[in-house]
Amino acid sequence: MALGPVEYLVISFPGNQFNGDIAPAIADLVNRGVVRILDMAFVKKDAQGNIATFEISDLPETADFADIDGDADGMFNDDDIAIAASALEPDSSALFVVWEDLWANDLALAIRGAGGELVIGERIARDVAEAAVARVESSSTSQEGTS
Repeated sequence: MALGPVEYLVISFPGNQFNGDIAPAIADLVNRGVVRILDMAFVKKDAQGNIATFEISDLPETADFADIDGDADGMFNDDDIAIAASALEPDSSALFVVWEDLWANDLALAIRGAGGELVIGERIARDVAEAAVARVESSSTSQEGTS
């Protein structure tokens, strides 16, 4: 089976404030064919830094994720969970998600069909992207004022 681009997300909730409110937004992406869930896991890190991993169906606050279509099982191994959990602050929780970007399948096929390959790609943090856009917009506005 040919896959489109696959990415992972680690969505952190400081203070263990996770309540499942993001489940409808993820379900909407799946239902619209934007992404396909390959795996999900939920992790809690206590104040002492101890890590506990849960399947989506194990906790009441993750119950809404059980209804999301996907093959959510088996891609994460213990090392993956440990590496991702190491980025969490104590007394926080996180949803780990691996999904296929279905929206990019045609582009991926075209790249492969043209003999190309995607060498590297990375998601840019929101604050970094916003700062860069603001700089460009500010520069553009400044240049317009000098013409």
